[in-house]
Amino acid sequence: MVVDREGLWFRVLSARYGGVEGRLQPCGREGSVWWKDIASIRDGSSSMLGSWFLDSLRLRLGNGVDTLLWLDRWVSDVPFCEKFRRLYDLSDNKLANVAQMFQWGWDVGGEAWKWRRRLWVWEEELLKECRLFLLTVTLQVDYADTWRWTPDIANGYTTSGAYRLLTNTTQVNVHSGGS
Repeated sequence: MVVDREGLWFRVLSARYGGVEGRLQPCGREGSVWWKDIASIRDGSSSMLGSWFLDSLRLRLGNGVDTLLWLDRWVSDVPFCEKFRRLYDLSDNKLANVAQMFQWGWDVGGEAWKWRRRLWVWEEELLKECRLFLLTVTLQVDYADTWRWTPDIANGYTTSGAYRLLTNTTQVNVHSGGS
């Protein structure tokens, strides 16, 4: 629903709540309670349930067009904006996707690395570490990036599957014990 950019729901939600770089944005104070709940689940900021939804998704990198280099969890369980926070803070390409960064060149001297200021020596070392991660990346130009629902890879996400995931927990009896 929120990934298919040509789909009706994506266009409706984008018109209502806004979008940047083809992504729906969380709303501010003006948003509906419904959309705030959806955005909190998507972003893993729902305090009561934790990040169960986000933790159940894995990105399979294809051509890199629908995967944001800094913001998506595509190499590990931690997005680059957290793993390399200092580089992200200094980057001028915060919303670039993996395909763009690859095309611009993420090797030494590549055009992908645009900074607000010149990097210090320790930041250059951090950039070397980041590049080591990127050496393992192989783009598959004939395949789109896809999100996979890990609790049921065969059938994908379903409401009933999410319900089972959320209700299939061991309940602790808080009234056990005697007086």
